[in-house]
Amino acid sequence: MRKIIIAGNWKMNKDLKESIDLASSVKRSLYDMEEVEAVLCPTFTSLGDVSDIITGTTIRLGAQDVYWERGGAFTGEISSYMLKSVGCAYCIVGHSERRQFFGETNETVNKKAKALLKEGIMPIVCVGEKLDERKAKKEFDVVKDHIVNSLKGFTREDMLRTVIAYEPVWAIGTGINATKEQAQEMHKYIRGLINGIYGEDVANAVRIQYGGSVKPENIKELISQEDVDGALVGGASLKADLFVAIVKGCL
Repeated sequence: MRKIIIAGNWKMNKDLKESIDLASSVKRSLYDMEEVEAVLCPTFTSLGDVSDIITGTTIRLGAQDVYWERGGAFTGEISSYMLKSVGCAYCIVGHSERRQFFGETNETVNKKAKALLKEGIMPIVCVGEKLDERKAKKEFDVVKDHIVNSLKGFTREDMLRTVIAYEPVWAIGTGINATKEQAQEMHKYIRGLINGIYGEDVANAVRIQYGGSVKPENIKELISQEDVDGALVGGASLKADLFVAIVKGCL
């Protein structure tokens, strides 16, 4: 039985005080949540303080990006070694915004994910197609390319410690989410790809999240699908009541 995972990606929002307030509010409602795994992914500047707030609860800490080297002359970058030191259990890599605005590629996603695994941090590897790619009926080709090349060289054990997040780029921040049927179709396809590479037991164990305009009103129908194992939540994770409602909507 795959445990539902709901991760809140705060993106470039919330200063330190706002992050502390948001994390504290989420903690009050989810501090002992066992049935659903809740993950908070604040900005780098707030990681340490949010970590302090959620320590001793079932809420996990995640980062939004990482660099693949452990240290060195890489001004402005953060390593998996540093993320581990503040208590990160998860880290998002390959988010569509990183691919679109910052030149992220399957190759760099692969390097980042491997660096995280080496430090015992679980990567949340994002995959998904743009609107023009879906209109051209290339969505499966795009996602296959992301899966095969972002996970290149992963062992079975690596795969078991990885979360996949399918985010149709056309649904992110638009208020338009994929239908439950569209989400299930792609999640099933992704699980099939993993099955073909790593075998059925690994494919059945890997959690695949949906990301794209997730809100309390649609979470239940999304996670009711056989291959949807949670959500990577953007805008709705910036308000404690909405994020808590999404997590509790999975019960």
